[in-house]
Amino acid sequence: MNELAADSLQLDERHLRVLEAVLFASTEPLDVHSLLTYVGEGADIASLLVTLQQRYAGRGVNLVQRGDKWAFRTAEDLGFLLRREDEETRPLSRAALETLSIIAYHQPATRADIEAVRGVATGGGTIDLLMEAGWIRMRGRRRTPGRPVTYGTTDAFLDHFGLESLGDLPGLEELKGAGLLSNRLPPSMQIPLPFDGALRDDEDPLDPDDQDGEDESA
Repeated sequence: MNELAADSLQLDERHLRVLEAVLFASTEPLDVHSLLTYVGEGADIASLLVTLQQRYAGRGVNLVQRGDKWAFRTAEDLGFLLRREDEETRPLSRAALETLSIIAYHQPATRADIEAVRGVATGGGTIDLLMEAGWIRMRGRRRTPGRPVTYGTTDAFLDHFGLESLGDLPGLEELKGAGLLSNRLPPSMQIPLPFDGALRDDEDPLDPDDQDGEDESA
C-alpha cells in the first residue's frame, strides 16, 4: 500500500470514529448535512455511513436509516430488554390510530380526506394529539375551495415505528386485519412511494399566519 492510499485509509477511519461518536451522542436521528459539519465537505459521507452500518450489523446496536436521517438503535431482537417506560401511558384511541394510518397511507391528506375514509367526523383533538406526539405535521394547503390544510407524517413517525421509509409500511390488508382501518377504502388509497417532504402539484405552502394546531377548514 502506497503512502497516499495509507493516508486516505487513515482519514476514513478518523471520519468513521467521528461519525460514530456524533451519532451515539445525538438524542435524535441526524441528516447527512448535519453530519458533514463534523467530517468536512470533502468526505464521502454516504460511503462512510454504509461502512459504519455494516460494522454494526449483528451487534447489540445497529445503525439505521429513518427517512433521510441516521441513528443508532437497539437491535430489533433485543428491543424487549431495553424498553423505556413512556411518560404518557394512555394508549392511542382507535380514532387516533385510524387517523394516523390514513395520513400515513394517503398523504398529503386533509381532514375531509380522513373523514371520507373513516366515515365519521374527526375531532380536532385527535389531530392535535398526533401533532403533539411529533408523528404528523402540517404540510401545506390543498388547492381546493377553502384551501384546507394537508397533513403528512414525519421522520419521528418513521423512527418510532422502526421504518426506513414509507415504502416499508405494512400492506393495507394487514392494517385492516389488525382493525386499524375500515374495510370501506377509496380506490385511490395506495401504499405511497418513499416521500421526500416536497409539496405536490395540488398543494400550496402554508400561510404565514398558520398555527401549529388543527385547521378547522375541511
